[in-house]
Amino acid sequence: MGEASVSIPAGGDLRLEGMLVLPDSARGVVAFAHGSGSSRLSPRNVYVAQVLQENRIATMLFDLLTRHEDSDYDNRFDIALLTQRLLAATAWLQDQPQTKGLKLGYFGASTGAAAALRAAAKMGAQVAAVVSRGGRPDLAGREALERVASPTLLIVGGYDGVVIDLNRQAATHLGCEKELVIVPGASHLFEEPGTLEQAAGHAAAWFERWFAPPPSEAAIP
Repeated sequence: MGEASVSIPAGGDLRLEGMLVLPDSARGVVAFAHGSGSSRLSPRNVYVAQVLQENRIATMLFDLLTRHEDSDYDNRFDIALLTQRLLAATAWLQDQPQTKGLKLGYFGASTGAAAALRAAAKMGAQVAAVVSRGGRPDLAGREALERVASPTLLIVGGYDGVVIDLNRQAATHLGCEKELVIVPGASHLFEEPGTLEQAAGHAAAWFERWFAPPPSEAAIP
């Protein structure tokens, strides 16, 4: 398994710091879009990334905002800006020799889920799958949601009533393959024992499903 600190160009002199982990025989790569006030060091997303890595899925956790930008609270809810940064990271992944041939997925949390879905709407079939954990897909906007072609899994905690409703409403606008999973006993941050593990397991299974080669390709010796 390879692990490397990366610096992603995001326009002008701006660079986004991240960490790319590439398991042996990786079946795909997932770019993480963190939620408001979070970073590549988010313990919850780091844990989910580790679960994906154990399932031979490469991961890239990176900061969507610089430290200075993050000090402005409004930037955390600037979905257009977060989407732009995720697309910059996507372009970087598609240009790297070790990842450009891998299937691509997005994992978004909180406001990062909206950025992931907007980016997926723009990228079309180039994004094989999207997972949202405790996300706000509604913030992507109806127009973007209707253009998402990537199979999308929405994971919400059972105690997160308002966000459950927002995810259900957003799901009605998704014309792609979709699924809403409610983790019993989980609050918005999945802090209750065992709940984050369940969410990570659902995410890994979703990416494994959509990163798998078509049956015709899998049958070739």
